[in-house]
Amino acid sequence: MPRTPTKNIRNFCIIAHIDHGKSTLADRLLEHTGTITTREMQDQVLDDMDLERQRGITIKARAVAMPVKLNGEMYELNLIDTPGHVDFQYEVSRSLMCCEGALLLADAFQGVEAQTVATGYAAIEHDLDIIPVINKIDLQYQRADDVAREMEQSLGVNVEDCVRVSAKSGINIDELLEAIVERIKPPAGDDKAPLQAMVFDSHYDEFRGAITYVRVMQGTVKKGDKVQFMRSESNHEVVELGQFRPKQTPCDTLFPGQVGYLVCNIKSLDQVNCGDTITTVSEPATEPLPGYHEPKRMVYCGLYPSDGQDFSELRDALGKLAINDPSFEFTPESSDALGFGFRCGFLGMLHMEVVQQRLEQESDVDLVQTAPNVTYEIITKRGETLEIHRPQEVPDPGEIEEFRQPIVRVNLIQPEEYVGAVIKLCQERRGIQQNTEYLSATRVMLTYDLPLAEVIYDMHDRLKSATRGYGTMDYDVLGYFSADLVRLDILVNGNKVDALSVICHRGDADRRGRAVVKKLKDEINQHMFEVAVQAAIGSRVIARETVRAQRKNVTAKCYGGDISRKRKLLQKQKAGKKRMKSVGNVDIPQKAFMAILDTGEANK
Repeated sequence: MPRTPTKNIRNFCIIAHIDHGKSTLADRLLEHTGTITTREMQDQVLDDMDLERQRGITIKARAVAMPVKLNGEMYELNLIDTPGHVDFQYEVSRSLMCCEGALLLADAFQGVEAQTVATGYAAIEHDLDIIPVINKIDLQYQRADDVAREMEQSLGVNVEDCVRVSAKSGINIDELLEAIVERIKPPAGDDKAPLQAMVFDSHYDEFRGAITYVRVMQGTVKKGDKVQFMRSESNHEVVELGQFRPKQTPCDTLFPGQVGYLVCNIKSLDQVNCGDTITTVSEPATEPLPGYHEPKRMVYCGLYPSDGQDFSELRDALGKLAINDPSFEFTPESSDALGFGFRCGFLGMLHMEVVQQRLEQESDVDLVQTAPNVTYEIITKRGETLEIHRPQEVPDPGEIEEFRQPIVRVNLIQPEEYVGAVIKLCQERRGIQQNTEYLSATRVMLTYDLPLAEVIYDMHDRLKSATRGYGTMDYDVLGYFSADLVRLDILVNGNKVDALSVICHRGDADRRGRAVVKKLKDEINQHMFEVAVQAAIGSRVIARETVRAQRKNVTAKCYGGDISRKRKLLQKQKAGKKRMKSVGNVDIPQKAFMAILDTGEANK
C-alpha cells in the first residue's frame, strides 16, 4: 500500500455524552469512506466486546484507519471512538493525547449534557481543533438551532461552525468528512528523527502475547526492528506491525502521525505500560514522551474467588485485564470471612461492575465481591497521614486527630422545572451549592460540592428519578476535606465480619446500621441456633436484629403423661442449641455483602 504523506493524515476522536451517537457516527464514517463493505456492516461495528454489545455502551476506546479520496487527493483519517461514561474518562484522556482534533457531538434533541461540557473542556485543554457536530437532525422533535446556541453558551464555539448530521440515516456525512480534512491540522513529525511512539492501549493475546497499540510521533518503525520500551527498559524485536482497518491489517512500516499496533512476542505482563514511549535500540530517543497522568482510583472493593482453590486463576485473569485496562489496580489481601483474594481499585461503580463482568465472562472465574468504599485520609495524633482503602485499616478512635473524605465538584444539567428536586437531592447528601448557570431559557447547570461517597453509589439513579430521565451529571475530584466520620462494624453471632465494615458519616450511622442489620436478617438463612446481627461503632452497639433458630418440636412424640418429661426434652434441646451456637458457623450469602450499599434512603 503506497505511503500517505504526513500532511494528508488526520487524527481525531469523537467525544460526547452517553447515547449521543458516537459509535453510530463511527459506523457511518466507516461506511462512507469504504473502509468496510456493506456486507461486513453491523451496528456499532467498533464495539466488538461482548459486554459492550450487551450493555449498549462503549467501554474501550477503539482506533481505526480510514482511507478516503477528497478533492482528488488521498487522505488517511485515523479515528478513535471513545466511551461517554464518566467512569471511562481515563480512556478518553488517553485518546485525546493521540489526536490533533476532536468531533464534539451533541444530540439535536437532548442538547448539551454534563459530559459534553466536561469532555469539551478536556479537548480545549489539550489544544485540539474542535469541530462541533449536532447529531440526530432527522428526529421529529429536533431543536438543532437551540442546541447550537447552548454549545456557544457553554463551550464558546461559533454557531456557524456547527456541522449538522444524522449518523443513523447518513445525512451530511460527506460534509463532515470535508470539515475534518479542512479544519483539523495534520500531525507534526519527522520520519528521519529517532523513533518516538506513544503506547496508548494494549491487550493480551494467548498466542501472540501482549499486542501494543501505538501512535507514532517521530521517526518510523519497521518489521524486524529492535525496539525498547523506555519505562521498563526492555528490548524486543518487532515480529509484526500494522493498522486497524478496522481489523488488524499488517503493513511494513508505520510513519509519523500514523496509529497502529506492534506484536513483539511479549509474554511478561509487567513490561507493557500505557503512556510508555517506544524507541529503537540502534538510534534511541534522548527523552521519553510526556505520557499520561496516573489515574486516581476512587472506589475500592475486595474480589475473592468463590472457591478458594481458584486464587492463582484469579491472579492471572486480573493481570491480563490490567494490560487492557490500566485504570484499575489490584493487590493481594486476606479476609477472615472470605480467605485469600485481592483489593481492587476502580475509577467508579460502573467501572467496578464492568471489570467484574469481564472477569467472569472472559476468564470464567466465579467471584465474591465485598461492599465497595471510597478512599479516605486520616491524620493520626502522631502526625502521620494514612491513606485508607478499606474500613479495616481505620485505627482506634483515640488515635485519630482528623478524618478526611474526598470531595467532588458535580455539574448537574437539567430542565428548569426540576431544579428544586435536584437541589433537595444534593442537600440531603450534604452538598454545598457553588454556582447556577442558565445554558438556555429552559436548561440549567447547577454546580455542587459533594462527598464522593454520596455520589458514586446511587446518585446517578436518583438524579434520573428526580428529573424523569432528563438530568445528567459529571464530577471532578477536588481533594480531601475534614468530616465527622466513623467506622461502622457489623457483628454476626458476636463475631466481627471484616468484609461487611463500612465508613460513613456519624449522623448517618444509626440509620445505616439499622437498615443494614434489617437487610442482613432477611438475607441470612435460618440456622439451628439463634443468630444475632448487630451494628456497632467501636464497642457501642447501635442496632440489632435476630435471625430466629429453626425449631424442631421435640415434644411431639409425648402423648399426655408427666409434664416433667416434656420439660426435660426442652431443656436438653436448649442446652444443645447453646453448645451449637458457641461452635457453629454462620453462612453469609454474596447478596448480603451488597446489602451494605443500601444506605437506608427508603427508611428515612
